[in-house]
Amino acid sequence: MSDTRSVSDNVSNPVIPGFHPDPSICRVGDDYYVVCSSFEYFPGVPVFHSRDLVHWTQIGNALDRPSQLRLDTPSSGGIYAPTLRHHDGRFWLIVTNVAPGEGNLLFTATDPAGPWSEPIRLPGVPGIDPDLTWDEDGTCWCTVAGVSQVRLDPYTGETSGEPRKLWSGTGGMAPEAPHLYRIGDYWYLLIAEGGTERGHGVSIARGRTPSGPFEPCPANPILTHRSTDHPVQNTGHADLVEAPDGSWRMVLLGVRPRGGTPGWHVLGRETFLAPVEWVDGWPVVGALTTDMPAPAWPLHPHSGSPVRDDFDQAELRPCWVSLRDRPARLCTTKERSGWLTLHAAGDSLDEPDAVLVARRQQHLSCGVRTLIDPAEGRGGLAVRLDERHHYEIEAAAGEVKVFARIGPLRTEVASRPVPAGPVVLGAEIAPHPPEDSRTGPDLVSFGVEEPDGTFTALGTLDGRYLSTEVAGGFTGRVIGMYASAGTVHFDWFDYEPRSVR
Repeated sequence: MSDTRSVSDNVSNPVIPGFHPDPSICRVGDDYYVVCSSFEYFPGVPVFHSRDLVHWTQIGNALDRPSQLRLDTPSSGGIYAPTLRHHDGRFWLIVTNVAPGEGNLLFTATDPAGPWSEPIRLPGVPGIDPDLTWDEDGTCWCTVAGVSQVRLDPYTGETSGEPRKLWSGTGGMAPEAPHLYRIGDYWYLLIAEGGTERGHGVSIARGRTPSGPFEPCPANPILTHRSTDHPVQNTGHADLVEAPDGSWRMVLLGVRPRGGTPGWHVLGRETFLAPVEWVDGWPVVGALTTDMPAPAWPLHPHSGSPVRDDFDQAELRPCWVSLRDRPARLCTTKERSGWLTLHAAGDSLDEPDAVLVARRQQHLSCGVRTLIDPAEGRGGLAVRLDERHHYEIEAAAGEVKVFARIGPLRTEVASRPVPAGPVVLGAEIAPHPPEDSRTGPDLVSFGVEEPDGTFTALGTLDGRYLSTEVAGGFTGRVIGMYASAGTVHFDWFDYEPRSVR
């Protein structure tokens, strides 16, 4: 762990960029930990650590074994809205798996970097977005979207009594993401409402007991960017944390739309940080600063998200995710030393992400390169939003092709012969030139790197079709390597930011 730093309000947001939605935070001593939703990706629930709330390092994924995480689900199903808490000497993680036969699950660990326990199933806890808190008597309360509450034995998963309604918010749609805290003389119930789109906001109420009754804050919503031109939109799904000096902060999700009307966000919902002051017994949320000099986002190898990965470790770093599972027989760094080897499960040309190893796109502009040896199969480099919205450049013996999948349509955009053997494939993502109000958020170019290091683009595609506003759902872009037939090997993968944020 790094030395303790002072917590600053001069923050360049987002503090955890890219597809990292639904942040939940807890502090133990001088250490802060955040977890986020992961939906259909495996491993699930990324875990981050910080000493100053600004510089965050991924230290693992809580759900990294098939016995913990079953993802029989399409895109935007799977792992929703975890809550992370520390109580009685251990960390508690409660989460919803939106998949057949799953529901709400509870995990524990003594070290947030793992290993985490096998799941404790919670059949008596309905709905999504579960929260945990303990009162002075040691009773554990679980509050869920709706907003309702039930008494829970966290060691067995058994509930007592029927869930009871607590508060329905201020009238906005989808009251969800509840978090309940004892602060001073009151219990505070923080929720999101208005939907996780442009109407999103944060509201709060307080009561004398964890079961209420609750009185709403007269200044609700205490945070929203709806009907504004703020560069961060969809703000909500918040969690509060107190610093060692007694000051308070809020983590929350937001998006950064780009392009013309109506605006498209492509990185997914990201994690932001805002200061909080208490006035007359209510929290007042400060501005989300976005124009401060950015912190050095950790891209060195021990951060879990390096600029270059040479696949020289026995296990993949925690930034890498795959779709629904990652069987060792299909994905390994041990078959060819210093290479990542992917074996396609079948001939799935129209689903190149079926065997995928990818990382989140975390910058609005970036460049990606990978050296692929396709001598035994076919595969390449993909930019993916979901099964029906992805672009890729694919190599087979002696040829490279660029494809686009948009909804029900799939087309070959470009092709080029290349010498047999390994080839460097690349993608460049850059903001779209501001031509008119219909301009999309960015352009995605695919090509090959020549022997002299120059990049030759073969096809350039409009990024709006890999955005949530087009595709729907709750995720963001990931970029990575795939195998669509046979066996392919990747020597290294470079991800280079072209912009700081």
